[in-house]
Amino acid sequence: MCDASKKSEQGSARRIEAEFAFSIYDSDGTNVIDAVDLGNVLRALNLNPTNATIEKLGGTKKKGEKKMKLDEFLPIFSQCKKDKEQGCYEDFLECLKLYDKQENGMMLSAELSHTLLSLGERLADPECEQVLKDCMDPEDEDGFIPYAPFLRRLCERAAATDDNE
Repeated sequence: MCDASKKSEQGSARRIEAEFAFSIYDSDGTNVIDAVDLGNVLRALNLNPTNATIEKLGGTKKKGEKKMKLDEFLPIFSQCKKDKEQGCYEDFLECLKLYDKQENGMMLSAELSHTLLSLGERLADPECEQVLKDCMDPEDEDGFIPYAPFLRRLCERAAATDDNE
């Protein structure tokens, strides 16, 4: 099979996958979703757009503000797929390794808290406290925590939250 044919098949499969994910949020079967769900649909397709990106692409913060048709969504999906400014578990793990001074899979819990509160899409204090409570292992006597299990739990919860919304 030639490369063009393989790419066409992959494109068709991704389109079917995108249409299926879209249909999950299409509550009445009219090929229309509420724009508040744009991020959820994209994340269901294993993309990780930032909230700012979602808003730039037409997502809204409140339900009922705007509707989005499937034919409007598909180009957004294609554009978002090409966007390199999103991360996955492995990318986030590499970032946290920067704080692993002893290269033993541990980082200071205070540094993790600081990171969540001050970098990227910052969490508010109550959000940060909840994330740490739900996902972080207890600190050792020196204030260190294993960061890979924290990140795994966080990503699992984010995926579950997206699925439940």
